[in-house]
Amino acid sequence: MATATVPVVTDSASTVHSRSRAAVVIGVLGLALVAAVLVAAGTGQLHVAPGEVLGSVFHRIGLDWGAMPAHSNGDAVLWDVRFPRVIMAVLVGAALGVAGALMQGVFGNPLAEPAVVGVSSGAAVGACAVIVWKVTVLGTFTTPVAAFMASLITTLLVYGLSRSNGRTEVVTIVLMGIAVNAVAAGLIGFFVFLGDTQAREQIVFWQLGSLNGIRWQAVAAVSPLIVVGLVGAISVARRLDLLALGERPARHLGVNVERLRITTIVMVALLVGPAVAFAGIIGFVGLVVAHLLRMLIGPSHPRLIPACALGGALVLVVADLFARTAVDFADLPIGMLTALLGGPSFFWLLRRERNRAGGWA
Repeated sequence: MATATVPVVTDSASTVHSRSRAAVVIGVLGLALVAAVLVAAGTGQLHVAPGEVLGSVFHRIGLDWGAMPAHSNGDAVLWDVRFPRVIMAVLVGAALGVAGALMQGVFGNPLAEPAVVGVSSGAAVGACAVIVWKVTVLGTFTTPVAAFMASLITTLLVYGLSRSNGRTEVVTIVLMGIAVNAVAAGLIGFFVFLGDTQAREQIVFWQLGSLNGIRWQAVAAVSPLIVVGLVGAISVARRLDLLALGERPARHLGVNVERLRITTIVMVALLVGPAVAFAGIIGFVGLVVAHLLRMLIGPSHPRLIPACALGGALVLVVADLFARTAVDFADLPIGMLTALLGGPSFFWLLRRERNRAGGWA
């Protein structure tokens, strides 16, 4: 009597290779991020060796490992000044990197990014409104919540206006982003006109982007929203892979496309809003990091999203380190640095997509 055989589905060699490469890339990014954090925390007017930074961390968690900072004020400088700023750089960088990956996945093109389509500037408008009108309803959470709501409205607006016949085109998204950024710039200018001297200085801070003056209170206010956004991003990763097959195949596979898009948009707002609220407008991190990692490890979102979190965090920690050490006794705007590097990268990506499509049409 013949017996039926059950076919065994095995991963192809290319799939195994892609997973292995992704694992290596994620591992390298993780190690590089740890090294960058140790160097950034110890670098400044008062130098602390990486080993002493580790020793300070171990002693804080109750482990008698490693040497404490040799300078009498070293431990206080680390925990009162350096660590809050470095941790905020990690959180904001991870948020922007993952937001870029999510937007590229949900819009179905590699040029979507929070700053490019106006989400970051929209969040800054919400933050500026709270500053000028001196709203303190939610205490330290007032500014990040206002930025979140403004970024959510902006993202929904761009998404709705960029769709035509059930599709979103690259050129349409870029043009919508230009329009939204222009309106946001006008509103920010209006708030500058309304605000007092202190409010105007804070608004200039949003426009330039900086992590100067970050303390633990800001980290505590931002962390819950960004962590929820990161967890939510991981939860929708597999469905974004199905959406990449097309709307109709995704629906046949049980994906509620509209619900997925709205959920992803909320995750983007959760990530971008709090980041902009305390760090200002930092552009191009999500665009460049997500696009380069997509080319390097492939489009699978369960692997891409963790890689973008690590890559974005690494980029921002290094950029912030350069911003506060490049010029003596000065703190360069970090948004300026990312724009100087990201602008040419965006131009290259735009030309690459145009050449691939054979034109703008």
